Amino acid sequence: MKALFHIANDGGPLFTYVILLFLLVIIVLFVTSLLDKGKSLKKTIELLKSLGWFALVWGFLGSNIGLITTFDRIEAAGDIAPYLLAEGLKMALVGPLFGIIVFSIARALIITLIIKSKETDF
Repeated sequence: MKALFHIANDGGPLFTYVILLFLLVIIVLFVTSLLDKGKSLKKTIELLKSLGWFALVWGFLGSNIGLITTFDRIEAAGDIAPYLLAEGLKMALVGPLFGIIVFSIARALIITLIIKSKETDF
């Protein structure tokens, strides 16, 4: 768990913690939908889709900002220091990784809700 927060800090807390917050909201919506017995299943599925896509896009936004920041720092320094490049590339890759993971989890939960709703229809 400690490693997760270390990686999240490396990826830019503004982006990675927001993505983790989306993951928490997605899980809460999923559990609420299971307990709700599918009364608002279509709305929940649409909301899960939107949150998953937003987490993915937010991660790639963080990636672009990380790369721009890295290139600005390299330009200001006048040369490419390996630690500047590594730090910037790490920041640029962690955000999309978190976004992809949350997007995948959201999709898996949507599939679970769809399968669950098909089982109750029979």
